[in-house]
Amino acid sequence: MTNQTDGTNTAFRGPPSGEFMGHPTALWQLFNIEMWERFSYYGMRAVLAVYVATTFFAHLGAGANAEASLVYGGYTALVYATGLAGGYIADHVLGYQRSILLGAIIMAAGLFVLLIEDLNWFLIGLALIVAGNGLFKPNISTMIGKLYAPGDVRRDSGFTIFYMGINLGAMIAPLVTASWIGATWGMKWGFFAAGIGMILSTLFLEVAKKSLGHIGLPEEGKEGWGRFFAVGAGALVLAGIVYFLLSESTILGYLLVTIMAGLIVYFIMSGIRSKNKVQMQRYIAMLILFVANACFWALFEQAGSSLNFFAREFVTPMFGSMETWQAGGFGIFQSLNPLYILIFAPVFAILWPKLDKMNMNPSIPRKFALGLIQVALGFLLLVFAIGNMQNAAGLVPWIFLALTYLLHTSGELCLSPIGLSMVTKLADEKEVGLAMGGWFLSIAMAQYVAGLIAAIASGGTTSGHGAPVAATITQYSGVYMQLFWIGLVFGVAYLVLAPAINKLMHGVK
Repeated sequence: MTNQTDGTNTAFRGPPSGEFMGHPTALWQLFNIEMWERFSYYGMRAVLAVYVATTFFAHLGAGANAEASLVYGGYTALVYATGLAGGYIADHVLGYQRSILLGAIIMAAGLFVLLIEDLNWFLIGLALIVAGNGLFKPNISTMIGKLYAPGDVRRDSGFTIFYMGINLGAMIAPLVTASWIGATWGMKWGFFAAGIGMILSTLFLEVAKKSLGHIGLPEEGKEGWGRFFAVGAGALVLAGIVYFLLSESTILGYLLVTIMAGLIVYFIMSGIRSKNKVQMQRYIAMLILFVANACFWALFEQAGSSLNFFAREFVTPMFGSMETWQAGGFGIFQSLNPLYILIFAPVFAILWPKLDKMNMNPSIPRKFALGLIQVALGFLLLVFAIGNMQNAAGLVPWIFLALTYLLHTSGELCLSPIGLSMVTKLADEKEVGLAMGGWFLSIAMAQYVAGLIAAIASGGTTSGHGAPVAATITQYSGVYMQLFWIGLVFGVAYLVLAPAINKLMHGVK
């Protein structure tokens, strides 16, 4: 059929026939698989930083939050960084379905290892989750793109619906793992519940095979299971490397920069080798948008670290006593972002096509700019609340943090699902998996930076005599004000540069 974006002839072979609510049945199967995987990820994330601080670094006193933030930032960075290798493996070795299956099995194992109350074993568990996630996360997103023909106007809406599946799991998870299980029996049992969620995701992948048909299967001649076990062995080796990097934060930072630089060179060289000016410029546009993506997530991902510590220490309880709140009740804030997405994602899914028919749909770069500006305004609101709305105990009303998450979520809906769709449209068909890995690598760098920011915001200071003291609410306010200015400046810059970036995209919308 004709590719509506660049006029070239490309062969498209869709999934087996069958639709539900105007989209391929396979979309809803992938929705279910991703929902339970995200339940697993966000369930453990809701308590991760606080659990690490109180279980393994409590002896450091005021420095516990800073150390936990660095572990959290390193873990979340590596979760996204390994997507680059996972995308390549799916493209060239295993196919998408088997890559996802192997990743799910390894992640489930890692989640159960987290139950061991020893820092070394805990880091091994995190390392296994990282290695498995690299095979899972980028590849299920890529399969969504393969359900739609090039130029199919349903693609952006399909990704937004898929995004709802992510957030349904993410909304339920903190309520179960933190606010209920964590507050009642201890936060480590939240990891057990997350492991059960990962097992369910694995089982639903088997159910989905019929509706997926050929989508994601290994290439002809690569159907044997020997490759599956070989990649599994390689994933265990990778887990060993991840274990080392989780203990060496500085080395991890240099490594992420090196990999990103190599990726930039790869895509530029790929564009040159293709001798296709259009593809070359599309790769340049994609890389420019990767920068905006990294900036957004460095700010947004304070959610699981500094904003989580802030909620536990300086926000009025949404329910229960302060003791219950600090034991795990604070995790309810981790459900607000996905709850908002479930409410507003359908609105955005309907809005973009309607605006397109009216010739008023913002371009992809402008949507990125709107996302950056809104995440910046979220921090400004929190700074206002800290400066003007503290009660006698020095606590900020919970409604202001809830509204901060609302602004961050509306920004996310302008950027994240649109970005996933953008990658599948700008990348060459043979490099979509690698490009999606690159998208997640830009998030990995953001996660690493987010951990450094969180360590500054929540890590405490020293008194005049060198004794550690806990981070004050004023310290949070100062850091969050700086994040406001960073987000605002980047957002305005992308609004100004939008026309130039659009030219590089050659009609991709």
